[in-house]
Amino acid sequence: MKYILASALFVLVSTACSGTKKNDVAVNEPAQEQTQVKTDGKALVVFFSHAGDNYSVGNIKVGNTKIVADYISEITGADQFELKTDKYDGMAYQPLCDLAKEEQQKGELPEFDGSLDVSKYDTVFIGGPIWWGTYPQIVFTFFKKYDLSGKTVIPFTTHEGSGLGRCVEDVKEAYPKANVTKGFSMYGHDVRTKKSEVEKWLKGLGYK
Repeated sequence: MKYILASALFVLVSTACSGTKKNDVAVNEPAQEQTQVKTDGKALVVFFSHAGDNYSVGNIKVGNTKIVADYISEITGADQFELKTDKYDGMAYQPLCDLAKEEQQKGELPEFDGSLDVSKYDTVFIGGPIWWGTYPQIVFTFFKKYDLSGKTVIPFTTHEGSGLGRCVEDVKEAYPKANVTKGFSMYGHDVRTKKSEVEKWLKGLGYK
């Protein structure tokens, strides 16, 4: 019995950054319901992706979200803007989760490198892993810096049980005057072998 309880506790702690698996099906199913978007305008993929120690896939050189972002750009021709910071470099999984939780609780907004002109884009994909139920705080830094009013904004996430979490709601709150779609979520351990899921999703949006 002690072994079972210890194992259950380990699973709960290990999946903390991704949120809870309690309502996995309920969270994930809506991610496949898509609304077609205008695809003849210029598109941009904004994303944060964490390489290094990741739950389920181990120590990786390329972050899960980066791989999905690359698929999107390949298929749609979208430009990319990666939210880069060295703040989390070299951190083991659990200390990273603890730091992410602290940032969220304090409302911290980590800085990222570079800047861009969003005015020339009609559609903006926004991606990241799920850290404590939503995007990492660095994505909220982007929300604060850039106005996407009037644009089509498409959330996407990589996760290990949390689906889209609160990401769609948070994007809608950040951009009440944007056309925010329902979004797309994908398991991090699937991104290297299931490009077809991204292709199917984008086809549903109207991309060929």
